[in-house]
Amino acid sequence: MNGPAVTWYLCVAAFLFFTGALGVLIRRSPLIVLLSLELMLNGANLALIAFSRFHGRGDGQIFALTVMAVAASEVVVGLGLIVAMARRKLDLDVDKLRTLRG
Repeated sequence: MNGPAVTWYLCVAAFLFFTGALGVLIRRSPLIVLLSLELMLNGANLALIAFSRFHGRGDGQIFALTVMAVAASEVVVGLGLIVAMARRKLDLDVDKLRTLRG
C-alpha cells in the first residue's frame, strides 16, 4: 500500500465535513451555505473513497461518483433559486427565508 494510511484520509475528510457543517450553521448567505454543503459532501466522498481503497473494492468509488452527480444537480437548482431571488431583489438572508412565498 503506497501513500498515506487510511486514517490520514479520514482525518482530512472529517476536517472538510466539520468545516462545511460550521459554515452551514454560522453563515446567513445562501451562496455560502451551498458552498458549505459542497464541502460536507466532498468530505463524505473522500471518506467513501478512502474506505474503498482500504478494502480494495470499487463500490465506494462508484457511490462517490453518484454523490458527485447529485451534488452537481443540487448546485444547479440552488444557484438558479439564488439568481431568481436576486432578480426579484429579495433579501438573500437565510434566516428571513424560513417561509415559502407564492
